Amino acid sequence: MKIRTGYDIAFSLTQPTPMILMLSVHPSRMPDLLTPQVINFDPWIPAREYQDAFGNVCHRILAPPGLLTISADFTIQDSGLLDAYAPDARQIPVQDLPDDVMVYLLGSRYCDTDKLSQTAWSLFGGTPEGWARVQAIVAYTHERIRFDYQRADATRTAHDGFMQREGVCRDFAHLAIAFCRCMNIPARYATGYLGDIGVPVDPAPMDFSAWFEVYLDGPDSPRWYTFDARHNRQRIGRIVMARGRDATDCAISTNFGYAHLARFDVHTDEVG
Repeated sequence: MKIRTGYDIAFSLTQPTPMILMLSVHPSRMPDLLTPQVINFDPWIPAREYQDAFGNVCHRILAPPGLLTISADFTIQDSGLLDAYAPDARQIPVQDLPDDVMVYLLGSRYCDTDKLSQTAWSLFGGTPEGWARVQAIVAYTHERIRFDYQRADATRTAHDGFMQREGVCRDFAHLAIAFCRCMNIPARYATGYLGDIGVPVDPAPMDFSAWFEVYLDGPDSPRWYTFDARHNRQRIGRIVMARGRDATDCAISTNFGYAHLARFDVHTDEVG
């Protein structure tokens, strides 16, 4: 399957503003690129690329005053397969987890496990460990939060989402991640492209999507598995851009100064 995807984003700035952009596909997906992934700036400005501590590709820029447009358009190959399904995947005892996975058991900026631990154990303590427990968390989160694109809130934590019962895809991910961590299941945040491929077209404006991954012992070996509390179903054509503890680590733009978002368009379409 070939997927054409990209974005057209514009910021309005009143003064030179340093920014970190996280708009590239994840290095794990770069071998699948069929056309160059080029970030275009209008007006042109220099950008320095680096990888952060989570292995995500970032670009540092100094955005000039005025209107800055950032865009890309490229085609990528995808397997066309649904998200992996491994109902027999086991939960790994904490003492047996790899060192680099342990950070995904800890609370973080948006995944306030300390406020949700008692709730998590009361809700999911009686469920079977492993895949079934994660799926129970996904199903509960899917029903607990009402999706509303107009109710996005950059400060909403997992506990806030639990209490307010509304949000966007990142809020579904944060609550499910927090519940998993409370249950000693390593969980990390992921963001990227997810077009309406193989499903009815979503009437909400196209945006980058958020989902999460959990570390379980699958049929062959331990690995990260994809789950999506927003949709609560396997999907086709996820193109991951970044992974981290929560949305803080995966923000598409971090501005060190005020930057007004003047335009935001994302496209993801199957082309063959």
